[in-house]
Amino acid sequence: MSTEVTYETRRYRKRLRAEQEHRTRQAITEAAMRLHGTVGPARTTVSAVADEAGVQRATVYRHFPDEATLFEACSSHYASLHPPPDLSVWAEIRDPGARLRRALSDLYGWWEETEDMMSRVFRDAPLVESMAGPVAAGRAYLDEVRRILMRGRPERGKARKRVSAAIGHAIAFSSWQSLVRDQGLAVAAAVELMAEMVDGRANGRKSTA
Repeated sequence: MSTEVTYETRRYRKRLRAEQEHRTRQAITEAAMRLHGTVGPARTTVSAVADEAGVQRATVYRHFPDEATLFEACSSHYASLHPPPDLSVWAEIRDPGARLRRALSDLYGWWEETEDMMSRVFRDAPLVESMAGPVAAGRAYLDEVRRILMRGRPERGKARKRVSAAIGHAIAFSSWQSLVRDQGLAVAAAVELMAEMVDGRANGRKSTA
């Protein structure tokens, strides 16, 4: 066998091993993601992930040496499948009221799409130290949402602080869940109610509703 053939054979085998490693890592990540969305992060053990992925515990640890790296990979993969609304779309809307309604409509649609995962993540986050990174990223996203929605609003001083708090409340997953799931409002009605709260009651003006 020539040196060239040997080199090609080794390269081929190396590529196959790399592909297999990638598939295994992906299977572990997807297993963790499924468990997060069903039993929640607090009950997602390495043993459970290994069983779900069809691998050994040692294989999980070989790809993810600790829980934090596994949860980060899981969160990134989930976000790639369920990306949050694009902030740049809202930033281009000049009228604050129209921007608010568009953002709430988009966010509430996203909360509905991701409800199973988010309800368990928010429930378990205080119990799981490894969720600190993904939770911080989620909070940063919502902080940026609020900053964009506050842009161009006329309120100042205490009124502006009230409006900022009202927007923070309106965009929260818990607000969507309470209005739509618990109170039975349609998404459009929930959006309008929260928009009226921000535009009227939160800054001291009476709502016309």
